Amino acid sequence: MFLNREKKASKRGASQTRLVTPTFVLVTSATFAYFVSIGALIPTIPRFVEGPLGKGEAAVGFAVGAFSISAVLIRPFIGRLGDSKGRRILMIGGSALVGTSVLSLLFVHSFPALILLRLTTGFGEAAFYVGAASAINDLAPDERRGEALSLFSLALYGGLAVGPVLGESVLGTDNFSLAFGVAAAATFAATLIALSIPDTRPEFDPDEPVSAQRVVHPAGLLPGVILATSVWGLAGFNTLIPLYALQLGMSGSKVVFFTYSVIVLAFRSIGARIPDRLGTRRVARTALAFSTAGLVVMGVWAEPVGLFVGTAIFAIGQALAFPTLMALALSAAPARERGSVVGTFTAFFDLAFGLGALSTGWVAQNAGYEGAFLIAAAVAASGFGSMIFLAKRGEMKARHAERVEEYQEPFA
Repeated sequence: MFLNREKKASKRGASQTRLVTPTFVLVTSATFAYFVSIGALIPTIPRFVEGPLGKGEAAVGFAVGAFSISAVLIRPFIGRLGDSKGRRILMIGGSALVGTSVLSLLFVHSFPALILLRLTTGFGEAAFYVGAASAINDLAPDERRGEALSLFSLALYGGLAVGPVLGESVLGTDNFSLAFGVAAAATFAATLIALSIPDTRPEFDPDEPVSAQRVVHPAGLLPGVILATSVWGLAGFNTLIPLYALQLGMSGSKVVFFTYSVIVLAFRSIGARIPDRLGTRRVARTALAFSTAGLVVMGVWAEPVGLFVGTAIFAIGQALAFPTLMALALSAAPARERGSVVGTFTAFFDLAFGLGALSTGWVAQNAGYEGAFLIAAAVAASGFGSMIFLAKRGEMKARHAERVEEYQEPFA
Protein backbone atom coordinates (compact mmCIF):
# COMPACT_ATOMS: atom_id res chain seq x y z
CA MET A 1 0.00 0.00 0.00
CA PHE A 2 2.84 2.34 0.91
CA LEU A 3 4.56 1.55 -2.40
CA ASN A 4 1.39 2.35 -4.32
CA ARG A 5 1.14 5.71 -2.60
CA GLU A 6 4.78 6.39 -3.31
CA LYS A 7 4.26 5.57 -7.00
CA LYS A 8 1.23 7.84 -7.18
CA ALA A 9 3.20 10.61 -5.50
CA SER A 10 6.05 10.22 -7.97
CA LYS A 11 3.59 10.33 -10.85
CA ARG A 12 2.08 13.52 -9.47
CA GLY A 13 5.56 14.99 -9.17
CA ALA A 14 6.34 14.08 -12.77
CA SER A 15 3.09 15.60 -14.01
CA GLN A 16 3.75 18.77 -12.01
CA THR A 17 7.11 19.27 -13.73
CA ARG A 18 5.75 18.59 -17.22
CA LEU A 19 5.59 21.81 -19.17
CA VAL A 20 4.24 21.23 -22.69
CA THR A 21 0.76 19.74 -22.32
CA PRO A 22 -2.19 19.70 -24.77
CA THR A 23 -3.68 22.74 -23.01
CA PHE A 24 -0.32 24.54 -23.19
CA VAL A 25 -0.28 23.88 -26.95
CA LEU A 26 -3.84 25.19 -27.37
CA VAL A 27 -3.07 28.40 -25.50
CA THR A 28 0.10 29.03 -27.52
CA SER A 29 -1.68 28.18 -30.79
CA ALA A 30 -4.42 30.70 -30.07
CA THR A 31 -1.76 33.25 -29.13
CA PHE A 32 0.09 32.64 -32.39
CA ALA A 33 -3.04 33.16 -34.48
CA TYR A 34 -3.95 36.27 -32.54
CA PHE A 35 -0.54 37.90 -32.96
CA VAL A 36 -0.44 37.09 -36.66
CA SER A 37 -3.35 39.50 -36.83
CA ILE A 38 -1.64 42.11 -34.65
CA GLY A 39 1.55 41.74 -36.70
CA ALA A 40 -0.30 42.16 -39.99
CA LEU A 41 -1.51 45.56 -38.80
CA ILE A 42 2.00 46.83 -37.91
CA PRO A 43 2.95 47.89 -41.46
CA THR A 44 -0.67 48.41 -42.55
CA ILE A 45 -1.95 51.00 -40.06
CA PRO A 46 0.89 53.57 -40.60
CA ARG A 47 0.51 53.40 -44.36
CA PHE A 48 -3.29 53.59 -44.08
CA VAL A 49 -3.01 56.76 -41.99
CA GLU A 50 -0.49 58.42 -44.33
CA GLY A 51 -2.19 57.17 -47.53
CA PRO A 52 -6.01 57.09 -47.66
CA LEU A 53 -6.45 59.25 -44.54
CA GLY A 54 -3.74 61.76 -45.52
CA LYS A 55 -2.19 62.34 -42.08
CA GLY A 56 1.41 62.84 -40.88
CA GLU A 57 3.83 61.07 -38.53
CA ALA A 58 2.21 62.43 -35.35
CA ALA A 59 -1.15 61.01 -36.44
CA VAL A 60 0.55 57.70 -37.28
CA GLY A 61 1.93 57.52 -33.74
CA PHE A 62 -1.49 58.30 -32.27
CA ALA A 63 -3.19 55.65 -34.40
CA VAL A 64 -0.61 52.98 -33.55
CA GLY A 65 -0.69 53.72 -29.81
CA ALA A 66 -4.39 54.50 -29.38
CA PHE A 67 -5.31 50.92 -28.48
CA SER A 68 -2.97 51.19 -25.48
CA ILE A 69 -5.08 53.96 -23.95
CA SER A 70 -8.08 51.72 -23.44
CA ALA A 71 -5.98 48.64 -22.72
CA VAL A 72 -4.03 50.25 -19.89
CA LEU A 73 -7.23 51.44 -18.21
CA ILE A 74 -8.94 48.06 -18.25
CA ARG A 75 -6.08 45.59 -17.74
CA PRO A 76 -6.02 45.64 -13.90
CA PHE A 77 -9.79 45.04 -13.79
CA ILE A 78 -9.45 42.31 -16.40
CA GLY A 79 -6.86 40.61 -14.21
CA ARG A 80 -9.31 40.41 -11.31
CA LEU A 81 -11.99 39.10 -13.66
CA GLY A 82 -9.62 36.36 -14.80
CA ASP A 83 -8.93 35.33 -11.21
CA SER A 84 -12.64 35.08 -10.42
CA LYS A 85 -14.18 33.84 -13.70
CA GLY A 86 -11.32 32.08 -15.45
CA ARG A 87 -8.87 32.68 -18.27
CA ARG A 88 -10.90 31.04 -21.06
CA ILE A 89 -13.63 33.67 -21.13
CA LEU A 90 -11.02 36.42 -21.47
CA MET A 91 -9.36 34.74 -24.44
CA ILE A 92 -12.64 34.06 -26.25
CA GLY A 93 -14.22 37.46 -25.62
CA GLY A 94 -11.02 39.42 -26.19
CA SER A 95 -10.12 37.84 -29.53
CA ALA A 96 -13.71 38.08 -30.79
CA LEU A 97 -13.83 41.79 -29.94
CA VAL A 98 -10.50 42.46 -31.65
CA GLY A 99 -11.58 40.50 -34.73
CA THR A 100 -14.77 42.55 -34.98
CA SER A 101 -12.93 45.86 -34.61
CA VAL A 102 -10.31 44.90 -37.22
CA LEU A 103 -12.98 43.77 -39.67
CA SER A 104 -14.75 47.10 -39.16
CA LEU A 105 -11.65 48.89 -40.50
CA LEU A 106 -12.98 47.97 -43.96
CA PHE A 107 -15.58 50.72 -43.52
CA VAL A 108 -13.33 53.48 -42.11
CA HIS A 109 -12.99 56.69 -44.10
CA SER A 110 -11.99 59.17 -41.37
CA PHE A 111 -9.29 59.47 -38.73
CA PRO A 112 -11.70 59.74 -35.73
CA ALA A 113 -13.43 56.50 -36.81
CA LEU A 114 -10.05 54.77 -36.99
CA ILE A 115 -9.16 55.93 -33.48
CA LEU A 116 -12.50 54.70 -32.12
CA LEU A 117 -11.86 51.23 -33.51
CA ARG A 118 -8.28 51.23 -32.23
CA LEU A 119 -9.62 52.01 -28.75
CA THR A 120 -12.03 49.09 -29.11
CA THR A 121 -9.12 46.88 -30.12
CA GLY A 122 -7.43 47.89 -26.86
CA PHE A 123 -10.23 46.45 -24.75
CA GLY A 124 -10.05 43.14 -26.59
CA GLU A 125 -6.23 43.12 -26.50
CA ALA A 126 -6.22 43.55 -22.73
CA ALA A 127 -8.65 40.68 -22.21
CA PHE A 128 -7.00 38.21 -24.56
CA TYR A 129 -3.44 38.72 -23.43
CA VAL A 130 -4.17 38.69 -19.69
CA GLY A 131 -6.16 35.48 -20.18
CA ALA A 132 -3.45 33.76 -22.22
CA ALA A 133 -0.51 34.84 -20.05
CA SER A 134 -2.34 33.88 -16.84
CA ALA A 135 -3.22 30.47 -18.29
CA ILE A 136 0.42 29.81 -19.18
CA ASN A 137 1.48 30.70 -15.65
CA ASP A 138 -1.19 28.38 -14.25
CA LEU A 139 0.25 25.53 -16.32
CA ALA A 140 3.94 26.23 -15.59
CA PRO A 141 5.84 24.51 -12.76
CA ASP A 142 7.38 27.12 -10.44
CA GLU A 143 10.94 26.08 -11.22
CA ARG A 144 10.33 26.43 -14.98
CA ARG A 145 8.30 29.62 -15.08
CA GLY A 146 10.88 31.63 -16.99
CA GLU A 147 11.15 28.83 -19.55
CA ALA A 148 7.37 28.63 -19.88
CA LEU A 149 7.09 32.37 -20.51
CA SER A 150 9.89 32.21 -23.07
CA LEU A 151 8.16 29.38 -24.93
CA PHE A 152 4.83 31.17 -24.70
CA SER A 153 6.41 34.26 -26.19
CA LEU A 154 7.60 32.15 -29.11
CA ALA A 155 3.97 32.00 -30.18
CA LEU A 156 3.64 35.74 -29.68
CA TYR A 157 6.76 36.64 -31.65
CA GLY A 158 6.13 33.89 -34.17
CA GLY A 159 2.89 35.68 -34.96
CA LEU A 160 4.68 39.02 -35.03
CA ALA A 161 7.25 37.51 -37.41
CA VAL A 162 4.67 36.12 -39.82
CA GLY A 163 2.15 38.94 -39.45
CA PRO A 164 4.08 41.89 -40.93
CA VAL A 165 5.30 39.79 -43.87
CA LEU A 166 1.77 38.55 -44.50
CA GLY A 167 0.23 41.98 -44.01
CA GLU A 168 2.66 43.84 -46.27
CA SER A 169 2.49 41.09 -48.91
CA VAL A 170 -1.30 41.15 -49.23
CA LEU A 171 -1.34 44.95 -48.89
CA GLY A 172 0.85 45.47 -51.96
CA THR A 173 0.61 49.13 -52.84
CA ASP A 174 -2.88 49.94 -51.50
CA ASN A 175 -5.03 46.80 -51.05
CA PHE A 176 -6.07 47.75 -47.51
CA SER A 177 -9.36 45.84 -47.66
CA LEU A 178 -7.57 42.53 -48.21
CA ALA A 179 -4.98 43.31 -45.51
CA PHE A 180 -7.66 44.13 -42.92
CA GLY A 181 -9.70 41.07 -43.94
CA VAL A 182 -6.75 38.72 -43.50
CA ALA A 183 -5.92 40.24 -40.11
CA ALA A 184 -9.51 39.79 -38.92
CA ALA A 185 -9.59 36.17 -40.11
CA ALA A 186 -6.47 35.37 -38.05
CA THR A 187 -8.07 36.85 -34.94
CA PHE A 188 -11.27 34.84 -35.37
CA ALA A 189 -9.11 31.72 -35.77
CA ALA A 190 -7.74 32.48 -32.29
CA THR A 191 -11.32 32.68 -31.01
CA LEU A 192 -12.13 29.23 -32.40
CA ILE A 193 -9.05 27.71 -30.77
CA ALA A 194 -9.82 29.40 -27.45
CA LEU A 195 -13.22 27.70 -27.38
CA SER A 196 -11.37 24.39 -26.85
CA ILE A 197 -9.31 25.59 -23.87
CA PRO A 198 -10.43 24.40 -20.40
CA ASP A 199 -10.25 26.50 -17.26
CA THR A 200 -6.66 26.48 -15.98
CA ARG A 201 -7.04 28.17 -12.61
CA PRO A 202 -5.38 26.17 -9.81
CA GLU A 203 -7.55 24.60 -7.12
CA PHE A 204 -7.29 26.06 -3.64
CA ASP A 205 -8.19 24.98 -0.15
CA PRO A 206 -11.56 26.63 0.64
CA ASP A 207 -10.38 27.23 4.20
CA GLU A 208 -7.26 29.07 3.03
CA PRO A 209 -7.45 32.80 3.87
CA VAL A 210 -7.87 35.04 0.84
CA SER A 211 -6.20 38.44 0.64
CA ALA A 212 -8.27 41.49 -0.23
CA GLN A 213 -8.94 41.98 -3.94
CA ARG A 214 -6.72 44.71 -5.35
CA VAL A 215 -7.13 46.44 -8.68
CA VAL A 216 -3.41 47.25 -8.79
CA HIS A 217 -1.23 44.43 -7.48
CA PRO A 218 1.99 45.65 -5.79
CA ALA A 219 4.01 42.68 -7.08
CA GLY A 220 3.56 43.94 -10.64
CA LEU A 221 4.48 47.59 -10.03
CA LEU A 222 8.29 47.77 -10.00
CA PRO A 223 8.87 45.11 -12.69
CA GLY A 224 6.16 46.83 -14.74
CA VAL A 225 7.82 50.25 -14.49
CA ILE A 226 11.15 48.78 -15.62
CA LEU A 227 9.41 46.92 -18.45
CA ALA A 228 7.91 50.23 -19.57
CA THR A 229 11.34 51.71 -20.24
CA SER A 230 12.07 48.87 -22.66
CA VAL A 231 8.64 48.87 -24.31
CA TRP A 232 8.91 52.61 -25.01
CA GLY A 233 11.57 51.83 -27.60
CA LEU A 234 9.57 48.91 -28.98
CA ALA A 235 6.64 51.26 -29.58
CA GLY A 236 8.89 53.65 -31.48
CA PHE A 237 10.35 50.76 -33.45
CA ASN A 238 6.93 49.45 -34.53
CA THR A 239 5.62 52.93 -35.29
CA LEU A 240 8.52 54.38 -37.26
CA ILE A 241 10.23 51.49 -39.03
CA PRO A 242 7.55 51.07 -41.77
CA LEU A 243 8.14 54.70 -42.82
CA TYR A 244 11.83 54.97 -41.89
CA ALA A 245 12.70 52.01 -44.13
CA LEU A 246 11.12 53.79 -47.09
CA GLN A 247 13.07 56.96 -46.29
CA LEU A 248 16.31 54.95 -46.36
CA GLY A 249 15.48 53.80 -49.87
CA MET A 250 14.30 50.30 -48.98
CA SER A 251 11.26 48.75 -50.67
CA GLY A 252 9.52 48.09 -47.36
CA SER A 253 9.97 47.11 -43.75
CA LYS A 254 8.92 43.45 -43.74
CA VAL A 255 12.51 42.12 -43.87
CA VAL A 256 13.44 44.32 -40.88
CA PHE A 257 10.50 43.02 -38.84
CA PHE A 258 11.24 39.48 -39.93
CA THR A 259 14.88 39.84 -38.83
CA TYR A 260 13.77 41.22 -35.49
CA SER A 261 11.30 38.41 -34.87
CA VAL A 262 13.67 35.61 -35.96
CA ILE A 263 16.29 36.79 -33.45
CA VAL A 264 13.70 37.02 -30.68
CA LEU A 265 12.40 33.55 -31.55
CA ALA A 266 15.92 32.11 -31.54
CA PHE A 267 16.73 33.49 -28.09
CA ARG A 268 13.42 32.45 -26.60
CA SER A 269 13.67 28.90 -27.92
CA ILE A 270 17.35 28.03 -27.62
CA GLY A 271 17.77 30.26 -24.58
CA ALA A 272 14.40 29.62 -22.98
CA ARG A 273 15.95 28.71 -19.63
CA ILE A 274 18.32 31.68 -19.44
CA PRO A 275 16.18 33.59 -16.85
CA ASP A 276 15.83 30.49 -14.65
CA ARG A 277 19.54 29.61 -14.77
CA LEU A 278 21.21 33.04 -14.59
CA GLY A 279 18.70 34.85 -12.40
CA THR A 280 15.99 37.31 -13.33
CA ARG A 281 17.71 40.45 -12.08
CA ARG A 282 20.96 39.80 -13.95
CA VAL A 283 19.17 38.91 -17.18
CA ALA A 284 16.92 41.98 -16.90
CA ARG A 285 19.97 44.26 -16.68
CA THR A 286 21.47 42.61 -19.74
CA ALA A 287 18.21 42.96 -21.66
CA LEU A 288 17.95 46.69 -21.00
CA ALA A 289 21.59 47.23 -21.96
CA PHE A 290 21.02 45.57 -25.34
CA SER A 291 17.78 47.48 -25.93
CA THR A 292 19.55 50.77 -25.26
CA ALA A 293 22.51 49.93 -27.52
CA GLY A 294 20.28 48.82 -30.40
CA LEU A 295 18.29 52.04 -30.37
CA VAL A 296 21.49 54.11 -30.27
CA VAL A 297 22.81 52.30 -33.36
CA MET A 298 19.55 52.96 -35.22
CA GLY A 299 19.74 56.62 -34.21
CA VAL A 300 23.33 57.31 -35.29
CA TRP A 301 23.75 54.98 -38.28
CA ALA A 302 21.15 56.23 -40.78
CA GLU A 303 21.70 53.60 -43.45
CA PRO A 304 20.00 50.26 -44.23
CA VAL A 305 22.97 48.36 -42.76
CA GLY A 306 22.78 50.43 -39.59
CA LEU A 307 19.07 49.73 -39.34
CA PHE A 308 19.63 45.97 -39.55
CA VAL A 309 22.54 46.00 -37.07
CA GLY A 310 20.58 48.12 -34.60
CA THR A 311 17.54 45.90 -35.04
CA ALA A 312 19.59 42.76 -34.27
CA ILE A 313 21.02 44.23 -31.05
CA PHE A 314 17.63 45.63 -30.03
CA ALA A 315 15.96 42.27 -30.67
CA ILE A 316 18.28 40.50 -28.20
CA GLY A 317 17.24 42.92 -25.47
CA GLN A 318 13.56 42.55 -26.26
CA ALA A 319 13.87 38.76 -26.33
CA LEU A 320 15.09 38.70 -22.73
CA ALA A 321 13.20 41.59 -21.13
CA PHE A 322 9.56 40.58 -21.08
CA PRO A 323 9.69 36.94 -19.83
CA THR A 324 12.37 37.81 -17.29
CA LEU A 325 10.52 40.75 -15.76
CA MET A 326 7.18 38.92 -15.74
CA ALA A 327 8.78 35.96 -13.94
CA LEU A 328 10.22 38.43 -11.43
CA ALA A 329 6.77 39.93 -10.84
CA LEU A 330 4.98 36.59 -10.47
CA SER A 331 7.57 35.23 -8.03
CA ALA A 332 6.38 37.78 -5.45
CA ALA A 333 2.67 36.80 -5.42
CA PRO A 334 0.55 33.74 -4.52
CA ALA A 335 -0.87 31.57 -7.30
CA ARG A 336 -4.47 32.67 -6.80
CA GLU A 337 -3.52 36.29 -7.58
CA ARG A 338 -1.70 35.61 -10.85
CA GLY A 339 -4.35 37.26 -12.98
CA SER A 340 -4.12 40.47 -10.96
CA VAL A 341 -0.32 40.47 -11.16
CA VAL A 342 -0.40 39.90 -14.93
CA GLY A 343 -3.02 42.62 -15.32
CA THR A 344 -0.97 45.16 -13.36
CA PHE A 345 2.34 44.19 -14.98
CA THR A 346 1.07 44.22 -18.56
CA ALA A 347 -0.75 47.53 -18.00
CA PHE A 348 2.70 49.13 -18.00
CA PHE A 349 3.33 47.52 -21.39
CA ASP A 350 0.22 49.24 -22.77
CA LEU A 351 1.00 52.54 -21.05
CA ALA A 352 4.55 52.61 -22.38
CA PHE A 353 3.52 51.44 -25.84
CA GLY A 354 0.88 54.13 -26.12
CA LEU A 355 3.07 56.95 -24.78
CA GLY A 356 6.04 55.66 -26.76
CA ALA A 357 4.14 55.59 -30.03
CA LEU A 358 2.69 59.06 -29.45
CA SER A 359 5.98 60.63 -28.35
CA THR A 360 8.22 59.05 -30.99
CA GLY A 361 5.76 59.98 -33.73
CA TRP A 362 5.80 63.59 -32.53
CA VAL A 363 9.59 63.65 -32.14
CA ALA A 364 10.08 62.11 -35.59
CA GLN A 365 7.90 64.82 -37.11
CA ASN A 366 9.88 67.59 -35.39
CA ALA A 367 13.41 66.19 -34.96
CA GLY A 368 13.64 63.36 -37.46
CA TYR A 369 13.70 59.60 -37.06
CA GLU A 370 17.23 59.62 -35.64
CA GLY A 371 16.19 61.91 -32.77
CA ALA A 372 13.22 59.71 -31.98
CA PHE A 373 15.41 56.60 -31.70
CA LEU A 374 17.95 58.36 -29.47
CA ILE A 375 15.27 59.60 -27.06
CA ALA A 376 13.86 56.07 -26.86
CA ALA A 377 17.40 54.86 -26.10
CA ALA A 378 17.62 57.33 -23.20
CA VAL A 379 14.37 55.96 -21.76
CA ALA A 380 15.69 52.38 -21.99
CA ALA A 381 18.93 53.50 -20.34
CA SER A 382 16.92 54.79 -17.37
CA GLY A 383 15.54 51.29 -16.90
CA PHE A 384 19.05 49.86 -16.99
CA GLY A 385 20.12 52.38 -14.36
CA SER A 386 17.15 51.40 -12.18
CA MET A 387 18.16 47.74 -12.33
CA ILE A 388 21.74 48.62 -11.31
CA PHE A 389 20.41 50.66 -8.39
CA LEU A 390 18.15 47.81 -7.28
CA ALA A 391 21.02 45.33 -7.47
CA LYS A 392 23.22 47.51 -5.26
CA ARG A 393 20.38 48.12 -2.81
CA GLY A 394 19.76 44.37 -2.64
CA GLU A 395 23.44 43.73 -1.89
CA MET A 396 23.43 46.36 0.87
CA LYS A 397 20.32 44.81 2.46
CA ALA A 398 21.87 41.35 2.32
CA ARG A 399 25.06 42.58 4.01
CA HIS A 400 23.05 44.40 6.67
CA ALA A 401 21.02 41.24 7.36
CA GLU A 402 24.23 39.23 7.76
CA ARG A 403 25.62 41.72 10.27
CA VAL A 404 22.39 41.73 12.26
CA GLU A 405 22.39 37.94 12.34
CA GLU A 406 25.99 37.92 13.62
CA TYR A 407 25.19 40.33 16.44
CA GLN A 408 22.07 38.40 17.42
CA GLU A 409 23.75 35.01 17.84
CA PRO A 410 22.74 33.50 21.23
CA PHE A 411 25.35 33.23 23.97
CA ALA A 412 26.72 29.78 24.62
